[in-house]
Amino acid sequence: MTDDQTRDVTIYEVGARDGLQNEKGIVPVEAKAEFIGRLLAAGLPVVEATSFVHPRWVPQLADAGDLMELLGEDGRHLPVLVPNERGLDRALELGLEHIAIFGSATETFAQKNLNRSLDEQFAMFEPTVTRARAAGMDVRAYVSMCFGDPWEGAVPVDQVVGVGKRLFDLGASELSLGDTIGVGTAGQVGTLLDVFNAAGLPDDVLAVHFHDTYGQALANAYAAYQHGIRTFDASAGGLGGCPYAESATGNLATEDLVWMFRGLGVETGVDLDALVATSTWMAGVLGKPSVSRVVTALS
Repeated sequence: MTDDQTRDVTIYEVGARDGLQNEKGIVPVEAKAEFIGRLLAAGLPVVEATSFVHPRWVPQLADAGDLMELLGEDGRHLPVLVPNERGLDRALELGLEHIAIFGSATETFAQKNLNRSLDEQFAMFEPTVTRARAAGMDVRAYVSMCFGDPWEGAVPVDQVVGVGKRLFDLGASELSLGDTIGVGTAGQVGTLLDVFNAAGLPDDVLAVHFHDTYGQALANAYAAYQHGIRTFDASAGGLGGCPYAESATGNLATEDLVWMFRGLGVETGVDLDALVATSTWMAGVLGKPSVSRVVTALS
């Protein structure tokens, strides 16, 4: 794997969590562990493993504890999503080092996804982040619906930045900006990043998370790179989707992102052949082809 000194960008792999959580058929925990191991072996520096969410809400991730125990010592270094203090308790019991929280830029999504109002979500996250930091954990914060909301439509930039800054200021080291329903465009990406910068959050504490509903994810990633962003969320094979947008085709495929960066001469540290083989293998496990254009071309 390429070390941090020679890697120009960091790809934050979300396929094992954000990708698989949308699958209807339960994926065996052994297959999830192998998937994560293959992703790490392919050179991905960060692989988000799972989420300690109540199984009633996400049945696919009901095996989170079993998965982390199966991963052993390697799993301690991988980030996991925690929705609240109960999730944090499980992460602490397992001796994990990195957590992520998932907030909303809009009122409606906060109510539907978190069962909290836009303002109430911060009160829910504050003790989780405070305890995590006190335990020496690193904390990442996601902010969803940064460009559009299926119920509220276009989301005001100042509203997104206000929510994002409040989440970051709780004690996060990185803020990931999510185009949850994939409606953003390259011009909007630049504008949003400019306003975040003006609010005191430089590009080096920001990450981007694009969905490809309208085929804009790769263009948006390029716009973010040109702006100065160096951390990009992506999902192996394009796994994932959005239950809130018809025709949503899921996360930006990691292979497509690596291919673009290779063409730009930007070092990712990722072995593309190994990654394609991994996504082809997972497509077999799931019983459906990968939506990644690069996987389709190279496999």
